[in-house]
Amino acid sequence: MIIETIPVGPLQVNGYILGCERSREGVVIDAGGDVDRLLARITKLELSIRYLLDTHGHFDHVGGNRAFLKATGAKFLIHERDAFLLSMAADAGRSFGVLTENSPQPDQYLTDGMTISFGDQRLKVIHTPGHSPGGCCFYSMSTGVLFTGDTLFNGSVGRTDLPGGSMEVLTRSIRERLAVLPESTKLYPGHGPSSTIAIELFSNPFLRRG
Repeated sequence: MIIETIPVGPLQVNGYILGCERSREGVVIDAGGDVDRLLARITKLELSIRYLLDTHGHFDHVGGNRAFLKATGAKFLIHERDAFLLSMAADAGRSFGVLTENSPQPDQYLTDGMTISFGDQRLKVIHTPGHSPGGCCFYSMSTGVLFTGDTLFNGSVGRTDLPGGSMEVLTRSIRERLAVLPESTKLYPGHGPSSTIAIELFSNPFLRRG
């Protein structure tokens, strides 16, 4: 699988470009901003983007959606429980001193356990509420990678003081849905550096067992 990480927007969201090397079909996860940079890299990789997938609906992750969808014609998917946030992104951004815009509504809702296909690649949707009600992670079993959005970071977890957040729910999501994956699974978070499940199990204070 092609995996490209491009930090975008003023809060440096990790925008991910994923592609199938054979078919050149791809998806983008979290087009939070700097759409021109994402599009330039997609062109360089010669990918045709089938889907825009949002891990959740907070403004810093959805601010580039409108421009990205217009440029690519991709289908947009997000979990239904976070769809209400899309029309609030501009106001939410302003409260943090960030200029952004609202996102269009999705073409389809993500559901727990569904499979997103592009070429030979498959992503399983794992619903992990807690940071937001509709937060989702995307897992590729064949390549052993997990895109966690703001659910789980290198050494930390997402904040839970925003509307719909809950530390109890988030911790349960991580322990029951993510910590059970193979320890070799590489973790690509919504902000900051990558990690692995093994590293987080033994060093992250929110889920370590050693």
